[in-house]
Amino acid sequence: MELNQDLLDAICRIAVDAGHRTLPIYHSDFEVQTKDDDSPLTQADLAAHRAITAGLSDLTPDCPQLSEEGADIPYDQRAEWSEYWLIDPLDGTKEFVNKNDQFTINIALVRDHRPVLGVVYAPVMETLWAGAEGMGACRQQGNAPMQAIKVSPARVDKPRVLVSRSHRSDKIDQLLGRMPDYEPVSMGSSLKFCVIAEGAADFYPRLGPTSEWDTAAGHAVLNAAGGRITDVRGRPLRYNETDSLLNDWFLAYGDADHDWMSYVAGPA
Repeated sequence: MELNQDLLDAICRIAVDAGHRTLPIYHSDFEVQTKDDDSPLTQADLAAHRAITAGLSDLTPDCPQLSEEGADIPYDQRAEWSEYWLIDPLDGTKEFVNKNDQFTINIALVRDHRPVLGVVYAPVMETLWAGAEGMGACRQQGNAPMQAIKVSPARVDKPRVLVSRSHRSDKIDQLLGRMPDYEPVSMGSSLKFCVIAEGAADFYPRLGPTSEWDTAAGHAVLNAAGGRITDVRGRPLRYNETDSLLNDWFLAYGDADHDWMSYVAGPA
């Protein structure tokens, strides 16, 4: 399908609608279930999933969809897809359960193993980030007009490094120990990609497991804003290339002129 402003606007509307459906649940005394992989699940995840998949089916009925809440599609079927929607209906369920407001709705269009369009919406913050290949990236706060965003030059002497609220490891501590100095920024969910995209942070290393739906939408926004996500060998992060839907360890950053790889001690 053609990447254009009408398509991007339509995906933004779908994401915002899904986000609005999570808020009554968020502000209630909701129940938390546990999935087979021990990750949490709420009725908000399911409400957003239903809203997004229905909206995308109406908009692009011939384009396949892969959602975290409907990921049991065999690889031999997925391998035939040249493009598809990759959805995380509610990224940061732990953030949602802890009620710290930093959860997001994520929709990405993946084409030839690359995310070429992405929308990230934070319902409580009423903030939307969107971007597409060849179209740049933008941010909208509430009902204000969309504003163009782009990555900023790295603060080389003291980079602003995003540290996950929920996932800290010895590997990350070792990487941070190789940096001369840094300013830690604590942030949850896919918001980490968005703050790099808008120039408010420099670097997000993730040396631990993530799923492809966790990263695709933010990856597209960050790419459109001039940033990158690579694996720890410097290769662009790719999607739907194997039976597994787990990502390699990765580095997300804004300023491609800085040698972020120098903080990684060899391959994973």
